[in-house]
Amino acid sequence: MSHGKHVLVIAEAGVNHNGSLDMAKRLVDVAAEAGADLVKFQTFKASKIASGSAQKAAYQTRNEGGRADDGQLAMLERLELNEAGHEALIAHCAERGIGFFSTGFDLDSLDYLNGLGLKRFKVPSGEITNLPYLRKLGSFGRDIILSTGMATLGEIEMAIDAIEAAGVPRSRITVLHCTTEYPAPIEEVNLRAMVTIGSAFGVPFGYSDHTEGIEVSIAAVALGATVIEKHVTLDRSLPGPDHAASLEPDELASMVRGIRKIEAALGTGQKRRTASEARNTEVARKSIVASRAIAKGELFSDVNLTAKRPGTGLSPMRWDDVVGRAATRDFAQDEEIEL
Repeated sequence: MSHGKHVLVIAEAGVNHNGSLDMAKRLVDVAAEAGADLVKFQTFKASKIASGSAQKAAYQTRNEGGRADDGQLAMLERLELNEAGHEALIAHCAERGIGFFSTGFDLDSLDYLNGLGLKRFKVPSGEITNLPYLRKLGSFGRDIILSTGMATLGEIEMAIDAIEAAGVPRSRITVLHCTTEYPAPIEEVNLRAMVTIGSAFGVPFGYSDHTEGIEVSIAAVALGATVIEKHVTLDRSLPGPDHAASLEPDELASMVRGIRKIEAALGTGQKRRTASEARNTEVARKSIVASRAIAKGELFSDVNLTAKRPGTGLSPMRWDDVVGRAATRDFAQDEEIEL
């Protein structure tokens, strides 16, 4: 169906399972039913990514239902998926015919995911300035998706350079534009920056979407995004840091349908008459005809000629060839002119 490149759609389940394996499996089902290519979780050891003093972001407190009583560590411990959970989800993804994907947030988690045989790795926005992390990721020699929320062009350049130096060429790094706020305000999206990133670094690009709704992701595909990532939840009103910026199941399905339509609509970029247009050309175009009865020998003029459908006779683009010539026979009104 599509002439263009297949857009990789990642349904970001993230931590929207709220620590429940059953809920995580239901998110896999939702992503598979919506037609996403991958469903992505988050792999971390809470104690490895946040110190006891790390405070939650304002959006995390707000979206967790005002639980400001504890810090990031306690929140993350509630959301951690253990190894058995990972294995169960990988098996469930295989059963549902959707790719399993996860973002590692610490070095041990990266090693663990590499051991699971992941084909690609994701750098979350918060790790774009973490050199040891970028180097380890590059050393695996896998395809990389790099999120750039909060980053400047200079920081993106340094991250790409670090990954390349570690062994992954930029042709295998897809850079995602992103606005790190949940939900992201529309006026802060700056979607054209995604295209700027692609041309600045000569990399495939995409969009990690934290806005409400599905329009921005679909628009990103129209602008050339090859990867779209969007959070999915079973219910936006659930407590938890990311639910508020997530799509519910029917919305995810609508977004994927929209992306697939735009993907097919983008086409080759060559302007040519299509098969269906060819059938309609004669009907829609016009021919030069007599605007009134014309006698043999009379000169054709702007007065006795007009253009009318169908386009089966002389094209009106030949008007100047016809005007001033003598009629070689009588023509009835509306009859197509012949030279």
